[in-house]
Amino acid sequence: MDTYRIATIVGSLRKESFNRRLAGAITKLAPSNFIFNLLNISNLPLYNQDDDNNQAETVKQMKAEIKDSQGLLFVTPEYNRSIPGVLKNAIDHGSRPYGQNVWAGKPAGVIGISIGAIGTALAQQHLRSILAYLDMPTLGQPEVYIQMKDGFFEDGDNISSGGKDFLQHWMDRYVAWVKSHAAR
Repeated sequence: MDTYRIATIVGSLRKESFNRRLAGAITKLAPSNFIFNLLNISNLPLYNQDDDNNQAETVKQMKAEIKDSQGLLFVTPEYNRSIPGVLKNAIDHGSRPYGQNVWAGKPAGVIGISIGAIGTALAQQHLRSILAYLDMPTLGQPEVYIQMKDGFFEDGDNISSGGKDFLQHWMDRYVAWVKSHAAR
């Protein structure tokens, strides 16, 4: 059985982040040969093109982890109808310097959770546009826009029975997506 290393990026730095909890919960729904590695994007410097030829060690480490992965999982909150700046910063670092885009060809999945009624729909729309430009084949269906409500998580970071079947279906589709694109 092949092992698939999945780099997971959570677009929130908050200690009690709903999206960090979602990332932990949804990865439990994957088969055992999918290994999820949560990348630390909190320690990246702000992207500055002047640093392209002398990238910080934290940037080099993130890029190496992405290169070594067979897929990406983005779990993002929605800030002001878009993605958080820390997530955009990580994406910019991974795409630079020009011609050294570590994202290219990596299959991606995008999910998110928010207290807002539309979940993270607009942030995901913006993120999908960015990922398309970066040449990342991104799972389109099913879309996952979760509104955080009491009872969504149970027993710590597990998904309650009300959302588990839907998210299991998403994970099954994501696994198939990664396998079909990683084989190319």
